[in-house]
Amino acid sequence: MSFVKRNRAALALLALAAACFALGAGLGQHETVLRKAVNLCMECIGLG
Repeated sequence: MSFVKRNRAALALLALAAACFALGAGLGQHETVLRKAVNLCMECIGLG
């Protein structure tokens, strides 16, 4: 069996994940995620 035939489901999920990642980056969602992560860290260490 070829690599693609054996891993068809994994490759489909990888392609879907890459598409979702690109869509989120295109919409500017990385800024929202970073802001939430910074706020959470500041709350945990007591600076916020």
